[in-house]
Amino acid sequence: MRADSRFTKACGAELRAEISASGGNEVFALGWIDGAGLVERIRVLARGNEGAVPAVWRWTEGESPPGSACKEDPGRAPESSPPDVFIHNHPSGFLIPSDNDLRIASRAAEEGTGAYITDNGVEKVYVVAEPVRRKKIKSLDPDRICAALEEGGSAALRLPSWEPRESQLDLVRLVVRGFNEDALVAAEAGTGVGKSFAYLLPAVHYALENGERIVISTATITLQQQLFEKDIPLVALSAGRKIKAVLMKGRGNYLCLRRLEDARGESDLRDEYNDELRRIALWAETAGTGSRSDLSFVPSGEVWSRICSEADLCMGMRCPVRERCFVLSLRKEAADAKLLVVNHHLLFADLAARREGAGYEGTVVLPPYTRVIIDEAHTMEDAATSFFSKEFSRLGIFRQLGRLYRRRRANRRGLLVRLASAANRDPGGDRLDEAALLIEKIRAAADSLDEAGLLLCGGGAGQGFQGTFRLTPGREDAFLPLFSHFASLRKHLGALGDMVRTLLEECEDLREGDEGLESCMWEIKTALRRLDDVGGICSSFIAYREKPEEVMWLEPRRGRGDSGGEGSNPWITYTVTPVDIAPALEEALFRPNKSVICTSATLTVGNGSFGYWAGRCGLSLAGSREYLSGCFPSPFPYRVSTLLAVPSDAPLPEEPGYQGFVDMAVTRLAAAAGGSALALFTSYQSLESAWAAAAGELREMGIRCLKQGDDDRSRLLSNFLEDKTSVLFATDSFWQGVDAPGDTLRLVILCRLPFRAPSDPVFEARGEALEKKGKSAFMELSLPESVMKFKQGFGRLMRRSSDRGVVAVLDGRIIKKRYGEIFIRSLPETKRYFGEFESLLRKTESFLFDEI
Repeated sequence: MRADSRFTKACGAELRAEISASGGNEVFALGWIDGAGLVERIRVLARGNEGAVPAVWRWTEGESPPGSACKEDPGRAPESSPPDVFIHNHPSGFLIPSDNDLRIASRAAEEGTGAYITDNGVEKVYVVAEPVRRKKIKSLDPDRICAALEEGGSAALRLPSWEPRESQLDLVRLVVRGFNEDALVAAEAGTGVGKSFAYLLPAVHYALENGERIVISTATITLQQQLFEKDIPLVALSAGRKIKAVLMKGRGNYLCLRRLEDARGESDLRDEYNDELRRIALWAETAGTGSRSDLSFVPSGEVWSRICSEADLCMGMRCPVRERCFVLSLRKEAADAKLLVVNHHLLFADLAARREGAGYEGTVVLPPYTRVIIDEAHTMEDAATSFFSKEFSRLGIFRQLGRLYRRRRANRRGLLVRLASAANRDPGGDRLDEAALLIEKIRAAADSLDEAGLLLCGGGAGQGFQGTFRLTPGREDAFLPLFSHFASLRKHLGALGDMVRTLLEECEDLREGDEGLESCMWEIKTALRRLDDVGGICSSFIAYREKPEEVMWLEPRRGRGDSGGEGSNPWITYTVTPVDIAPALEEALFRPNKSVICTSATLTVGNGSFGYWAGRCGLSLAGSREYLSGCFPSPFPYRVSTLLAVPSDAPLPEEPGYQGFVDMAVTRLAAAAGGSALALFTSYQSLESAWAAAAGELREMGIRCLKQGDDDRSRLLSNFLEDKTSVLFATDSFWQGVDAPGDTLRLVILCRLPFRAPSDPVFEARGEALEKKGKSAFMELSLPESVMKFKQGFGRLMRRSSDRGVVAVLDGRIIKKRYGEIFIRSLPETKRYFGEFESLLRKTESFLFDEI
């Protein structure tokens, strides 16, 4: 066919010139097609001889073809998009494709890319494979989207507490650019900006206009539910169109009906567990989603872990109750949804599977997508670190062993007993005796490993601990004895696995048509896989020198154990964690997706630099794809409504008397404020000391003191919110996620700058990795991480524009150390008082009660 039916005139001339410049030999080029279906731009990648040319066909995202003679066309494909067609010439003028041409065209066609062959004069063209025409993308109009949030706008009219927020509109415009330009975006939006609506409005409109699915990921189920139940319906109403959104939680939040039936069939469960199972079974008959949060009571952890859905326990097509499966029903719902609301762990599970070979075109954990919004993005590194870490504990091993086989008096129970019985073998036969012996050896090996591990961590039964222990070459003499215990545990686990798999093979022919036996065998295989994973972690510890990219560490734990009572003694968790999570995130998240929009109230350090966060989460590794960024300040009146108070006469944390000062200061500040205070600590030991000093005195004043650890987090927060004069003493997790507006919270006390303990094994390894590169671990890691957490703590105070209160920082380093200025510069502009504590106390009381 004629070449002018496939090439614009300018591009035909450009290709002809390239062939001529190559001496009339073969050239290989990429082509991009315009709205009329003509190749409008080309990029020559290789030049060959008269008979062949290298087919350098791999496209690297972010590379752009050089500008052609064509004018800019707003409807053309973005320059960062993959090519539409591969082009090469046959100098002979004979355009029939060779076998190699056909192979390359077939591979290209799998990606929707066409293949053309032309003559040297670009007069004729042979179409080997038609390119898949790119769907025309409708760009969003930022002014139209913003209008919904302006006075009288469709969204503004539906928001009961609407007020004009210029920073919110600026954020909307940045998010719109992220969609329109297929860009990566980092946006810091201060408290009160209204970031949820700022990204939901563009997301809903883009999904509706272009038929694309958008994934919205958050760090907490609370925010997931707010988005799904309140914000998205409101935005859809304002858009005047329906949009299907689906809330997807981690799989463990949903009931597995098959596992519930199995659990109810076990005869040796405790009475209270049987009662819970009965109530759950009644609920399941009419449950809509099967989500644990829909239950009218909170099931015990042991019961729910026995009946919840888990990926490696899913029988898929073989499941006897597949048609009633809650997870499968959810996936069907998600298949045609345009908005998926997920949490970070679920997103990372999907990304990891795609990165490991599942691909990006089909459904894996989630349906396919190319655009992602990540809210609470400051938690990305920690969430990814947790997801990609591997760990085991003695209690976890015992739990799997108990599922396989357990004996109480003369009664044998467990999956292996059920398997032997179904296979018409004597439940007390040789195989079960062999399994029982191996299980006892595994338990003994795990006990011995824990005894050695507890000694390494400076403790033992009835003793305290010095903390975690990390395997490093400099401490090899101390932990070498562990290796024989790891090897022994791995050996016995392997022996049990071999024996049980032999038994499974012998029973393979019996499972056809026997749903109970098939379910039992599936559960056994899953337990073996989990025990195999423990063996793999043992191998990693033994070969730790060969794995410099990973951290191997031990952490002592103490708490209530499982039904066997093992938890009455302390135990060790053995963990393997990646040193650097950024490359995995860049490869799995930022590289393959067209738009990734990350937002949080705390992404920058100092004067608005995203460098630390972008480096830690992989955004700065995104090659030639530069990211868009912006800081959008809170509209709240911090300059008149917030007092930042620092006592200049406080001892520094490393000086004698510091904890005594904290105990005194927290008590007196809380008393001056009349309660309504949140005291945040960096260690539980310091928290306990301050609480013990304050509780009695404040109680006499009618002020209730609540302490983290005395109740679960949700009930503790509920009690704090209900009692407006209470004081909550809390640590780590309470530095973020506490929303206490109004008079419930007038005083936030940050007792110490939240530097992570240098003994933290992962933190220590990451610092060492920076030092090896000639960088400062303090300036590049410790300081910026602490600043971001400090900003989170500060942000607990102002939750509404009408709020008013004091943030007291009891760590003098913020005004006495040079780096303290970075903490202060990272905060909004407030009123300040840096002076002696007695004056500060009077200033606090005056600010709260006299200056209103």
